[in-house]
Amino acid sequence: MFAVGLTGGIGSGKSTVADLFGKHGVTLVDTDVIAHRVTAPQGLAMPAIAAEFGASYVAGDGSLDRARMRALVFSDETARKRLEAITHPLIRAETERERQQASGPYVIIVVPLLVESGNWKTRVDRVLTVDCSVETQIARVMRRNAFTREQVLAIIARQATREARLAAADDVIDNDGRPLDELALDVDQLHRTYVSLAGA
Repeated sequence: MFAVGLTGGIGSGKSTVADLFGKHGVTLVDTDVIAHRVTAPQGLAMPAIAAEFGASYVAGDGSLDRARMRALVFSDETARKRLEAITHPLIRAETERERQQASGPYVIIVVPLLVESGNWKTRVDRVLTVDCSVETQIARVMRRNAFTREQVLAIIARQATREARLAAADDVIDNDGRPLDELALDVDQLHRTYVSLAGA
């Protein structure tokens, strides 16, 4: 099935744009949602995470202790790679399974780290980047997650640059303070384009 990879930096508004596509009956496959599912209680990744990192990284309910793991992987690049070696294959497999089950004219796969992952661009037919300024990202994430400016900047520094995401894009939606009805018009137009490209 024709697939569009939807990406953007933290706080760019990927979820808002994805939801607008969803209103057109497009199947949404969100790799962040899948990542949370495989690290939830009884999640597919949890036995391997417990074995690799120890019980102290497992919360009382059996899910990943996200705050503790976030602190570790931000300070230890090797730990990040060890975690990704466990989670990424599972996320990839679950994403593919959901893609195969998708209905509708095409599928939108939400991949925050599409540019960083290297091989994602070969797995989708088109890349859509949701773009906004770094200052807008910082303000949104501080408001949404109650993070400090320094915490948000540290996350942004780990992601691809705005320029790299724009360079990888076939299509761009500007989400820098624009009202929802304007975004909806952009999505309507792109939806018609994708339906045509998908031959649906």
